[in-house]
Amino acid sequence: MDKYLDIFLKSFSSYFNYLISEITNPKLTGYFYWLIGLSLLVMLLEVIFPWRKQQKFFRQGFWLDIFYIFFNFFLFSLIGYNAISNVFVNLFNDGLSSIGIENLIAISIAEFPAWSQLLIMFVLADFIQWNVHVQLHKRSWLWKFHKVHHSVKDMGFAAHFRFHFMETIIYKSIQYIPLAMIGFGLQEFFLVHMIGVFIGHLNHANVGWDYGILKYVFNNPKMHIWHHAKYLPAEREKGVNFGISLSLWDYIFGTAFIPKDGKQIEIGFSGDEKYPKGFLGQIIRPFKE
Repeated sequence: MDKYLDIFLKSFSSYFNYLISEITNPKLTGYFYWLIGLSLLVMLLEVIFPWRKQQKFFRQGFWLDIFYIFFNFFLFSLIGYNAISNVFVNLFNDGLSSIGIENLIAISIAEFPAWSQLLIMFVLADFIQWNVHVQLHKRSWLWKFHKVHHSVKDMGFAAHFRFHFMETIIYKSIQYIPLAMIGFGLQEFFLVHMIGVFIGHLNHANVGWDYGILKYVFNNPKMHIWHHAKYLPAEREKGVNFGISLSLWDYIFGTAFIPKDGKQIEIGFSGDEKYPKGFLGQIIRPFKE
């Protein structure tokens, strides 16, 4: 027990030191400035190529979404997630050791070319996320948390990161074992994650792109707007277009839905006018429900 308590306590200082280092010592694989850089890039694209020209740049919920970006990817880890996850990872690995499993890696791709490692990780991680996303809509207890993301009323790049912290726990927990069994390195994970951030930003941005023939492979703004549609046909009421980075899963499994140009459709969910508009209210609401 002392071991895990020590891991828990040291995780706070180690993450704080990591965060300070990220900010004060910029480097090529520094997450903090990559996140800011990609956000500024997509923000600029919204200014140059606005799809909904009548939508204000500082749209409804803009500053709330900006806060969500820094909370979900920095503050949440700082106030406890990093420490708790480190403890659980050590507990999990110690549990495996107790039954004679010293290495979780079942399929090693370390000898594969770098491009193929990236491709395998990108596709596998996205497929797992697609399945989780489907469940966030189909399971009522998960939908209570996912409502936070769908409370967005004007789409913009930063809406990508308006989500309840429980989603981080759900996604990461389900992804951990299958990705660990393949033995991906941190560098590959970083690149795949930043590609996902860029695509996710674009999906939510106020740009009217669908990438032509590539729309059948990559998720895109014209497709994703329908995922946020407030009104859908009865047979689609549990959601459509669940793709995170790739749209192909929706086309393969029949959940793709783009009936017409969604430029002016209303987004949200039934009863969203009564949903909390502030951060604390949105974080607390799922637990109260």
